[in-house]
Amino acid sequence: MIQRIQSIYLLIATAISGGLIFVFDLWSNLKNEIFALDLFSRESILLKFIPLLFLLSAAVSFLDIFLFKNRKLQFVVGRLVILINLFLLGLLIYVSLTLPGEVSISKKGIGMFLPILVILLIVLANKAIKKDEDLVKSVDRLR
Repeated sequence: MIQRIQSIYLLIATAISGGLIFVFDLWSNLKNEIFALDLFSRESILLKFIPLLFLLSAAVSFLDIFLFKNRKLQFVVGRLVILINLFLLGLLIYVSLTLPGEVSISKKGIGMFLPILVILLIVLANKAIKKDEDLVKSVDRLR
């Protein structure tokens, strides 16, 4: 049952949340690009939460793939991943708007929009999980 479409969506969401944070920068200042893992070395606890939430989102969505035997739990865990990414998106927006020295930040990176893409993929996965659950319920009614 791992070959279902929702497993593909969850695997892509895992790859985006856990892998693309190494590739795309969150923002750039005049001197260098800031990636998610660079924030571990910052002094602010708020900035340290950003890579932790990216990695937590990747881990939970990867574990969600293997919950295919319990579709209701898989659906709930998908909602949890959506909440993690919504919190991460809000945190990224807050940090980008209140960063000290924002004048020196020249551009926001693509990494700021990765949680939106993950949310979209998890919504598609949850839609497919709901479709499977409805199909199983309709077959049970016929017996």
